[in-house]
Amino acid sequence: MLFLLLLTYFVSQRSNASPAYTLDSRAAPDSCDDINNCRRLFDIVWGCLTTIFACTWVSVHPNVPPPNQTVLSLLWRRLGMMLVAVIAPELMVCFAARQFVTTRWFSKKFGVSITHGFFFSMGGFVSRIGHPIATKKQIEDPLLGPEYISAITQISIEDIMDKSKGDVLSKGIALMQGLWFTVQCLARISQHLPITALEVTTLAFAIVNVFTWLLWWGKPLDVQQPVPVGPSEDRSETGPISVPSNWEDLVPGTLGGHYPHYNPMVSTAVPSFWSGTEACNGIHVAYLVACAVGTIFGTIHCAAWTSKFPSTGEIWIWRSCSLLVATVPAAAGFDLVTGSVMDSSSAHYWAKVRKFLVPIWYFGFGLGFLIYPIARLFLIILSFITLRALPPGALTDIDWSVYIPHL
Repeated sequence: MLFLLLLTYFVSQRSNASPAYTLDSRAAPDSCDDINNCRRLFDIVWGCLTTIFACTWVSVHPNVPPPNQTVLSLLWRRLGMMLVAVIAPELMVCFAARQFVTTRWFSKKFGVSITHGFFFSMGGFVSRIGHPIATKKQIEDPLLGPEYISAITQISIEDIMDKSKGDVLSKGIALMQGLWFTVQCLARISQHLPITALEVTTLAFAIVNVFTWLLWWGKPLDVQQPVPVGPSEDRSETGPISVPSNWEDLVPGTLGGHYPHYNPMVSTAVPSFWSGTEACNGIHVAYLVACAVGTIFGTIHCAAWTSKFPSTGEIWIWRSCSLLVATVPAAAGFDLVTGSVMDSSSAHYWAKVRKFLVPIWYFGFGLGFLIYPIARLFLIILSFITLRALPPGALTDIDWSVYIPHL
């Protein structure tokens, strides 16, 4: 954040040196004469950064970490997840949706609360010797499964939430910050005041993080110590040994929660993006939610389609990247829907359609998937570099008096 503030300072110095807007030489300079109705470039950036930080810091709910972690290790782990949430917020929504589906399955199957389900999916329950109880195979084991479930049902919600570092107040403050920023953007649109590209990006983050909050509302935040369950003498064959994560599981684990090489019986914690989705059906619903949120995220960027940018090249880069960010998740969702239709009575019709379109479809989808992270990176960079030349009226503040009834 300090780096971004320094970057903003140098950008503001450059904009003060050459205030004319490059798209239209006849446009008024980027200035504001009324000191009571103006805002500074620093105010714009500070408001956006604080909103993004508040959204990502509170919305990110890490899984239970391995034991004996230092404060620096825990901080680095959380910042890493925050970086993923900033670069690909729809990926964090997908992670939250997968855990929510697993949580609902666990809660209904064993008659426990949603909080118990979240604690199971995040690796909060461990055996007496320290390996996580986080798979369907473990809880359905005829020898130890009933003892694990019996111990879990005896743990109260209050004991689990007591380990949480967040509460309704902290989440509510972050939510209010996001809502307040959204209200400001809507007020600027209502008063025909321009919104900067950085504000459009921040608005997309604020709206997308609402979905993450809703999905993870009952999940304990920043739990650092698990809860031992099961018999006092664990009869499992292997003890807990900490093993490094497999690099071959990094991409499938982050994107879809698939860890084919992960074995909880020789581990002391679950992976960072573990959700236990192999234990339940209907996981495609979580992916459809993530695709829908990703489409919304890109569509918000497309809302700045007709906005003014410092150069024509930046306009087309923004438009093309926004369109790509909106269409790739939509295409993935369409593929999921048509794939599910294949199991219906109209499967024969869809089989013919897919046979003709599959080569073209997957080539375009694969190409878009590869370019997708580059487009996201370009949108973030453009959000900051376009601050060097703001459109006329961008520094004019909102006149809130028009919304207050008066004579």
